[in-house]
Amino acid sequence: MPPLYAAAHRTLGGLLRGLWPTTVTGLENLPADSGAILCANHHAIADQLFLGVNTPRHIAFWAKAEYFRSSGLTRRVVTGMGAIPVDRAGGRAVLAAFDAAVPILRGGGLVAVFPEGTRSPDGRLYRGRTGAVRLAAQAGVPIVPVGLLGTDQIRPAGRRLPRRHAVSLTFGPALPVEVGSAADARRLTDELIARIQALTGQEYVPSYAPARVG
Repeated sequence: MPPLYAAAHRTLGGLLRGLWPTTVTGLENLPADSGAILCANHHAIADQLFLGVNTPRHIAFWAKAEYFRSSGLTRRVVTGMGAIPVDRAGGRAVLAAFDAAVPILRGGGLVAVFPEGTRSPDGRLYRGRTGAVRLAAQAGVPIVPVGLLGTDQIRPAGRRLPRRHAVSLTFGPALPVEVGSAADARRLTDELIARIQALTGQEYVPSYAPARVG
């Protein structure tokens, strides 16, 4: 675990768990020292914080590529946290970000991906995009589904300040990934979303979540 990440894990983790009572189950489903992709439903920006501080291993999250090109504190923080740069331009730039995650996974690291692609606008669970499954197949690692509940109630729409609310994280059994075709990627992604739904009890929407504006 990078030193800066470890420091944040201790200090920020204690603060978050103190302010928002957090229940974590299923940690036995995390691989002890091998690579895996953690795939969770996506309610709020806080999802990354709660996933990071409640997972006992380092997780490589994604950060805007411009942060790595900036000068001063921002670049030192994202680098020190072991983040993966991703370009917002999309297309080949996004594929390059996935390529950068492969050696981390093959080296035994954890990478987080939100398969819905964006935050849910209404608390429901939306159709998953196949990128996480394709990345897992390329790196030769399993996917661990994660169910997050309560983060959308910390600062719901229209509220300026966060409020106290219980949060829960549930780690499900790992999903082995073997992809030989686009149909395989779609089928496994649908299975992944079904496993996440089993952990959260959310209503499922069989279409992609609408892109967020702003």
